[in-house]
Amino acid sequence: MAYDVIVLGSGPGGYPAAIRASQLGFKVAIIEKESLGGVCLNWGCIPTKALIKSANVFEYVKHSANYGINAAGEADFGAVIKRSRGVADKMSKGVQFLMRKNKIDVIMGYGKIAGKGKVEVTAADGSKQIVEAKNIVIATGGRAKQLPNLPIDGKKIIGYREAMVLPQQPKSMIIVGSGAIGVEFAYVYSSLGTKVTIVEFLPRIVPVEDEDISKELEKQYKKSGIDILTNASVESVEANGEGIKAKVKTQTGEIFLEADIVLSAVGVVANIENIGLEENGIKTEKGKIVVDKYQQTSVAGIYAIGDCSPGQALAHVAAKEGINAAEHIGYNEKKYNHLPEPLDYNNIPGCTYCTPEIASVGYTEKAAKEAGYELKIGKFPFMASGKASAAGATEGFVKVIYDAKYGEFLGCHMIGANVTEMVAEAVVARKLETTAHEILNAVHPHPTMSEGLKEATAAAYGEAIDI
Repeated sequence: MAYDVIVLGSGPGGYPAAIRASQLGFKVAIIEKESLGGVCLNWGCIPTKALIKSANVFEYVKHSANYGINAAGEADFGAVIKRSRGVADKMSKGVQFLMRKNKIDVIMGYGKIAGKGKVEVTAADGSKQIVEAKNIVIATGGRAKQLPNLPIDGKKIIGYREAMVLPQQPKSMIIVGSGAIGVEFAYVYSSLGTKVTIVEFLPRIVPVEDEDISKELEKQYKKSGIDILTNASVESVEANGEGIKAKVKTQTGEIFLEADIVLSAVGVVANIENIGLEENGIKTEKGKIVVDKYQQTSVAGIYAIGDCSPGQALAHVAAKEGINAAEHIGYNEKKYNHLPEPLDYNNIPGCTYCTPEIASVGYTEKAAKEAGYELKIGKFPFMASGKASAAGATEGFVKVIYDAKYGEFLGCHMIGANVTEMVAEAVVARKLETTAHEILNAVHPHPTMSEGLKEATAAAYGEAIDI
């Protein structure tokens, strides 16, 4: 079986790479060992958002009196999980349709590079076949990272996959790690009635975010009843009858926490083992496949995208990297008339779908100062927003960071309701090299939450109207 392009993995990087290659006129195959759509559609981005929406609805019911509505109800944990799986299944079927629409062959099995232009595919029954292609795109993604002292057993110590399909709701949960995965599950389970404790090794939760964002989320989470331990680490976990007992090292000494279950949410590692990298001279560094600005590896004709390459481990990054890889192949094969534009990894939006939501792009205040910029910083609290007040969602703020000398839009950091839908304005503005002056003179609609970006900009320049 011979193809122009073979893609290893059908996640949010792999399937766009395959589709774009097909659009450019290539004969394409995609190899997938589990489910089309990869982790994102089946066990990550999509089903977690479905869980979060169920938690949102339950919170509305619990606080309906605040809106003049007398409603009551209980959370059916099994039904919540079932809905989430249904959403994931529907999206995976959507990718199946896209493969048929774009005439892409789907080969189910485990793919391993077996020489120049060759991939060995091992099916679930153990049978093997060789498929050939001039170009190969590695999109094997990542998996939950495991700490040596916190081995995931799938029952008492679980990862994100198990957290999405627990047979029953735990009364208490310890979540180790406070990145996006950790704080999203903390919100879901806490909202549904589980007592949640977050243990974070670093000095603050959501540590990649601007410090002001971390402070605000910690304040809101503690207000909602979530316990938070920072500068802390789980040293060991023991089964304790029906639950577990965790020894936690803190700055003031060791403490013991008891819970029904521990969720390990300490990040992801790339799936780069046993896919033929070493045998074929494909370089790796720090657990990732080394690539150039067009996603090409150290071996011509072999590309790597998504979580197994060095860029941010985000679905939208993987998708763009996959499209760029396909277009670079197209350029080399004279099916595309120009080189793709390499990604600007300093203009990648990050979104965390807890409540309140977090969205950010560009420099944090600390990073901007370290880069030598003189700053103008503005903040607009949603407490001052008419739309936020009407919606009953006044938590959080918009923070903008500008270069004082030229007005360059250095960074934008938001925490509040629906801010993941707002951050694209800042991404596009930065891409177009928009200045503070242009943001101020672009009329924003009222009443909206998105006015907050303009108002924060006005605050940075001493021109705020509503605060």
